[in-house]
Amino acid sequence: MSKSGIRQTGRRRFARTAALLCAAAVLLTGCALKLPGSGTPPRIFVLSPKSTFDEDLPVVNWQLLIDSPIAAAGLNSSRIALRQSQIELQYFANAAWTDAAPKMVQRLLIESFENSQKIVSVGRQAVGLRADFILATELREFQAEYEGKAEGTPPDVRTRINAKLVQMPSRTIVASVTYDYLIPAEGPELVSIVKAFDLALGKSLKRIVSWAITEGEKHHQN
Repeated sequence: MSKSGIRQTGRRRFARTAALLCAAAVLLTGCALKLPGSGTPPRIFVLSPKSTFDEDLPVVNWQLLIDSPIAAAGLNSSRIALRQSQIELQYFANAAWTDAAPKMVQRLLIESFENSQKIVSVGRQAVGLRADFILATELREFQAEYEGKAEGTPPDVRTRINAKLVQMPSRTIVASVTYDYLIPAEGPELVSIVKAFDLALGKSLKRIVSWAITEGEKHHQN
């Protein structure tokens, strides 16, 4: 074998040896390999429905279906949104709601109506189900806001929901309302921020239930 051939063979052996040593180091240390699904799992947070309502709220015998809220793409996610400026929406790292925000709000609305014990029949909007009214909602704001705050300062949490009561079968909008709440978080940590979300959304849930039952009864009797 020529000297050139010996040199090439030696280089190939060296390359194979280096590759084997590198692979062994990866397997032993795990430092250079990221497997699918590895890493810290996100913290999952849940918000609560309302369970207390005014005693003078009327008891109604008509049926209500609750449509899934519409929302902009940035809010139609299970990720917890935050805003540090008016032109950019971001998300908290390693944190999520139990479901996409609109679906979570729909579930909490249904539970809140049921907890009121003022309405005989309430459920999700679905093909084939009949109802006297449909509640259509739009989730317009649902984020923690840091704009104008010093670093380390707790954010405010803003929730803004528009609700429309649609009478069936004519599909006529008989009432519309918007509830907007801005609640300061008690601390900068994520648990305190989620508690502010729960308080702000809870105020909207309670107001929407009372408003829809009162307006629905008024128009159902006419």
